[in-house]
Amino acid sequence: MSVVAQDRAASGQRPRVELADIFTRHADAYCETHHVRPIQRKVVRAIISCRTAALGGHREWCRRCGYERYLYHSCRNRHCPKCQSLAKASWLADRQRELLPVPYFHNVFTLPHELNALILWNEKNQRALLNLLFQAASKTLLEFGKNNLGGKIGFTMVLHTWDQQLRPHFHLHVVLASGAVAHDGSRWIAGGSKYLFPVRALSKVFRAKYLDGLAKLIKQKNIELPPHLAANGSSGVCPIQIRRLRRKPWVVYSKPPFSGPRKLLDFLGRYTHRVAISNHRIVSNDKGQVCFTYRDRRDEDRVKTASISAEEFINRFLKHVLPSGFLRIRHYGFLANCIKRESLAQCRELLGVPPSMPVEESLQTAAEQMQLFLGLDITCCPRCHGPLSRELLLPVPISRIHGPQENCRDP
Repeated sequence: MSVVAQDRAASGQRPRVELADIFTRHADAYCETHHVRPIQRKVVRAIISCRTAALGGHREWCRRCGYERYLYHSCRNRHCPKCQSLAKASWLADRQRELLPVPYFHNVFTLPHELNALILWNEKNQRALLNLLFQAASKTLLEFGKNNLGGKIGFTMVLHTWDQQLRPHFHLHVVLASGAVAHDGSRWIAGGSKYLFPVRALSKVFRAKYLDGLAKLIKQKNIELPPHLAANGSSGVCPIQIRRLRRKPWVVYSKPPFSGPRKLLDFLGRYTHRVAISNHRIVSNDKGQVCFTYRDRRDEDRVKTASISAEEFINRFLKHVLPSGFLRIRHYGFLANCIKRESLAQCRELLGVPPSMPVEESLQTAAEQMQLFLGLDITCCPRCHGPLSRELLLPVPISRIHGPQENCRDP
């Protein structure tokens, strides 16, 4: 994020250009000339309608000082850069409460770019191959925990599908506690603070598990192959391509987080409930060109500016729309949802630390949650701090992104 963007984000100032503005101006033309899946079309509609009269809202006013404002409802779509701030804050608070007083590691499992075309071919492939990414990486870590530490480890995985310039880059970020619960539950087995598992071995096992799973999916015809990946038009993949993937080193990263697990969770939390780009990174949308900032990882993380056509910008963004119901955040080992509460209590007992503070179950309204997680009291007038009166506003029907119906079908 640029310095200007950071200042706007910190002050709460509305960005001059938003993703919704780009979709409003250019998405109709894009849908007329490109294949757009139904789920992608739904995301575009949601982002355009977010916090507008199309979704309805409320009029609030203060009888004491005459202050008045209109608040329109959010679309609550997980791909929208304006939504889910409360959900993100709640998620982050829950994850920080789950942290144990042990060292943590930040692992990253990355798929080679040769698989991008296969993953993005259609929604069926996307769901199957990204599920396989979670399965291969989680089984790899659980096996290393069992064989190297002699117990059950716990970790959280977050899927990212993009790089700083919105290009496809499929990888998992992992927040991993250094240590394990013994299989009989009798003790905590401590892991290292600077070294946990050998990265080269992780890479080899992860690669083998993923490619074995890919071969199984192909054999069972659970994915569809693009023509250029099929061998002589058959249902198989060219053996040469598979051998190349088996010989190529797969990227796996494993290091302690620079500023501790809380900072790592804060970094991951920026995109747990939104996708690819924030509005504050968008600089301009003029003459059919979209300009946005990005960090160049190959040039000492310097902030730079990219300018691409609006068509290409929309094309890149829509590649990161996930299938309906697909889970981007998953927990494993002693953090698995079905056993998390009991397992964390056991871990804290074995480590000799008090249990974490329970969440206030009485917090039921959005106003109470906003006050707790974001420090905002939306029931008081921002001018005189008096009580606000509220009136419901019904949605105003609007229709956008029509496009030819054939664009909705998968190829």
